Formats: sequence, C-alpha cells, structure tokens
Amino acid sequence: MAPAITLAADAPTLSAANTGFMLICSALVMLMTPGLAFFYGGMVRVKSTLNMLMMSFISLGIVSVLWVLYGFSMAFGTDSGHLIGWNSDWVGLSDIGLTELWDGTTIPLFVFLVFQMMFAILTPALISGALADRVKFTAWALFIALWVTVVYFPVAHWVWGSGGWAFELGVIDFAGGTAVHINAGAAALGVILVIGKRIGFKKDPMRPHSLPLVMLGAALLWFGWFGFNAGSWLGNDDGVGALMFVNTQVATGAAVLGWLAYEKIRHGAFTTLGAASGAVSGLVAITPAGGAVSPLGAIAVGLVAGVLCAMAVGLKYRFGYDDSLDVVGVHLVGGILGSLLIGFFATGKGQSDVAGLFYGGGLDQFWKQCAGVAGVLVYSLVVSALLALLLDKTIGMRVSEDDEVAGIDQAEHAETAYDFSGAGGGAARTAATAPAAPAESKKVDA
Repeated sequence: MAPAITLAADAPTLSAANTGFMLICSALVMLMTPGLAFFYGGMVRVKSTLNMLMMSFISLGIVSVLWVLYGFSMAFGTDSGHLIGWNSDWVGLSDIGLTELWDGTTIPLFVFLVFQMMFAILTPALISGALADRVKFTAWALFIALWVTVVYFPVAHWVWGSGGWAFELGVIDFAGGTAVHINAGAAALGVILVIGKRIGFKKDPMRPHSLPLVMLGAALLWFGWFGFNAGSWLGNDDGVGALMFVNTQVATGAAVLGWLAYEKIRHGAFTTLGAASGAVSGLVAITPAGGAVSPLGAIAVGLVAGVLCAMAVGLKYRFGYDDSLDVVGVHLVGGILGSLLIGFFATGKGQSDVAGLFYGGGLDQFWKQCAGVAGVLVYSLVVSALLALLLDKTIGMRVSEDDEVAGIDQAEHAETAYDFSGAGGGAARTAATAPAAPAESKKVDA
C-alpha cells in the first residue's frame, strides 16, 4: 500500500491551549522533586534530614544541565540500533526554532523537552530514599551524573523514543512505570547491595522523625502526579488525558485503602506513614496503566498495589538488604504490578485498541509487558550496581562510621535541620564563628 500523503492543510498547527496545559504540567512535575524531598526528609532520623532533602534537590541542578547538553538528544533523537537516540542539532539546544513543533503534536519541541526534563530530574531522586544516612554527597552527585547518562537516557529512548526496542515491541508505558519507577527501584536495589547496610540496621530504632513532613511530601507528590500522568498524553483533544487524570485519583485512593486495610490486619493500626506510602504505591502503579484501563480497572490496580507493596516493604528484613525508605518495595514492586496488570485490565478503548486478558485480548500484551519489565529491571540493576562499585572503589561511596553515627547532616553539610539551642540559624557554630562571650558582669534583681 502506498504511504498516506499528508497535505499542508492537515499538518498539525501550534495549539496555545495544549501548550499552556503542558507548561503547567511541566511545573507540576517539577514540584514532585521537592515534594519527594519532604516525603523522604520526614521519614529519616533528625540527623539525616537535610542530607535527604539535598539528595533530591541536587538532581534539579545536575540533570537540568545534562538534559540540555546531551540528554534530550540521547533519549529522543534519531534511533540507532533500537538502543539509543542522537541528534547533533539538539546538543545544547542552539538549533531549535522557538515554534518548531514536537513530532506530529500541537506543542513546541521546547515544551515537550522541558516536560521530559522534569521526568529525568525526578527519577534519580527516587533512588536516594534507599541510600539514606550513609552516602557521601559528592559521590551521590557524581552517581546521578553517570546514572542518567548510561541508564536513564537510554532507557527513556527504549520506552518512549521512536525506534526504541520496547516502543517498537508495543510495550505500554503511559507515563513511566518502566522508564521511571522500575528503573529507579532496580537501581536502588543494585546500589544498596554494593554499599551495604546502615550501622544498626535491624537493631537500632530508625523511625521517621516527622510524620507531618511525610504527609506534606505525599500530598505534594499526589498533586504533582496529575501533571506527570495526565500531561503525558501531550494534550487532551481526545479525552485520554482526562481519563488518565480520573484514573490517577481513584487508583491512588484505592491504594490508600488497600495499604491501610493490610496494615490494620497485620499490625493492628492505621498509620499515617501507611496512608502516605499507600498513596505513593497507587500513584506508581497507575502511572504505566492509567491510559489503558477504565476507572474500575484503575481501582483494581490501586487495591492490588496497596496490599502487595505493603507486603513487599517487609522483604528487606527477611532478605537482609537495607532499603532505607522502601524504594524497592514501593517503586520497583509498584512499577512491576502496574506494568503487568495492563495485560489483564487494558480495555482497548483508551490510549490504544490493545485489549487485555479480561477484555478478550488474550495474553499477548501481558508477555510484551513482561519483556519490557524484565529488560529495564535487569539492565538498571546490573549497571547501577557496577556504577556504585566503581565509585566505591575510587572515591568511596560511604561516609565514615563516626560520621554516620554522629549524623550525616553535620558531616556533609555542616548544618542541622532543627536548632533547639536558641534563635540562631542552622549553620554549625565553631570557635571561629561563635560570638564572643559577654564580659562577666552579673546583676542580681531584687
């Protein structure tokens, strides 16, 4: 059959509405990284709060620059061997027209670029929660730069880049179940297997120091996730973005209920930490699936994720890996569940006409989802572990035992999160910076 001819009149034209919508979605996704920082920051002990915040915030600096220099070109440039993209005109973004549209859409290339930049920033920040209390900040910053270069940028091309192997295979990943959550969760597992456990793991209490901060972070993540998910359709001319918005809300609500129900049965209480973690597990699971399932399917995805992720966070105690803030249990397991359940709950009426097993489509899509999950998981796990091993053997990944016990905030940042000694700021006081003691003159009131 001869290829269809696109007439000039049928060519996409810039849509101010879709452009504005996508800029707002980009800002919402950016907010997720500070939200993650608060979520993680509240879950650690007081002595690690600032370090946890900084491990997320530094990604905003590093990845933003690398994305402009070469990351966007690697992820979305012309395909090479179904593994990587490249477009020399995009290096440094100096040869892109301001109104140049992105690949058959109605939004400028710059808008798509900045939207995807926020995904690239968030993904390595997710890894940081598994490494709390024990990693040198310099080593972490260097790990981010190396990891996005050799793991995230190529995997983003596999999943979303035209010509990437997972894209060509037909793997469905609406907004990042494989490229973001499985990728980050597998990387977290690879790194913690290399750097080892925290001092006192399974012996000392390591409870969250601020559950209100955790809830604030979870709320910001939930809010920002609407941009993350609904924005991934790059507009809403056909209603798929609106479907994703609805599915994001109901799946997350169902996951909260599922996690809390499991927690009440297993541990006898409904905890705020469980509610926050359940919300994140639902958000993770619906991310790949929300454009393919109905709202009822989204509820099912959320319930399954809430219960199974709650069960999975306990595996670290059984198998002895120290996933500090449950990145593996929530993001890796949640990403796997959301990706695989597409093979059962896809209706064929959303983002594509692909139907899952429960809608008469057989298991064909399920096996494609399995291939996508396995490929990303194995690659990220192995390469991330090798990067951590390389850094550990060269500059060292971990702080000293004394610094870990005393507190990584003071050791790496010379600050403390809370100063209860007076009205002073957070910077550490030394003999050189402390104010001189007043002359010894005491007056006794009558």
